[in-house]
Amino acid sequence: MDELKKKRQHIRNLMRYAVPDEEMDAALDLLMIFHDDRIALTVLEEFYSFLPEAQNDWIKELRLIARQQGMFLLVAVASADAYLYLVSSEGIEFNGKLSEGYLDRDLLDFFDFESATAFQETARNIENFPEYQPLQVDTDLCPACQAATGELHELGCPVEICPWCGGQLIHCSCRFEQLGQDEIADEGELLRFEALLEEQGRVAYSPEQRPSFADEGGGVEVE
Repeated sequence: MDELKKKRQHIRNLMRYAVPDEEMDAALDLLMIFHDDRIALTVLEEFYSFLPEAQNDWIKELRLIARQQGMFLLVAVASADAYLYLVSSEGIEFNGKLSEGYLDRDLLDFFDFESATAFQETARNIENFPEYQPLQVDTDLCPACQAATGELHELGCPVEICPWCGGQLIHCSCRFEQLGQDEIADEGELLRFEALLEEQGRVAYSPEQRPSFADEGGGVEVE
């Protein structure tokens, strides 16, 4: 959580030089909404670090275009325009203006868009995309690795359930028992364990797996 606190503080510092004074309260309100959402905070930090138009601006809202396997295609709706960001727990990539209606072929395929033309038509109206909800509110997403209901967790996710004992996979001893050793020392052993998991049948994410603290909220002050 200290990492998120530092990220929020960095965003606040960036906003001092980017957000018009008359819009600061609204911009801070959005930061408050996403105070514990790593995905949204990553977008805010990227936007305010590298203002797309190289001029003062602020994010009014975030909208969700698509998500798949922990990858999110989000729209940051600013006062000047709306901008596309591909973001995950691994990082973020700027993908231009929504108004240009362009997505790389690989992204169109990954997010199951019918065609570039179909995406362009949908992108004409921002209302076609729902507002992005904080991860602590959206029970359809794993709060740790962002896998959606029915998708597999990222290996190492603390929420993933062990298919052998039903406990938390990163805390139970099954990984050592299945490998017949006391530790996982290198990538080769990790890959071997992953193969054993696949053979046994990994447990996909479901809302019932969410730890109770992930759904607690309200009254949190942005620091």
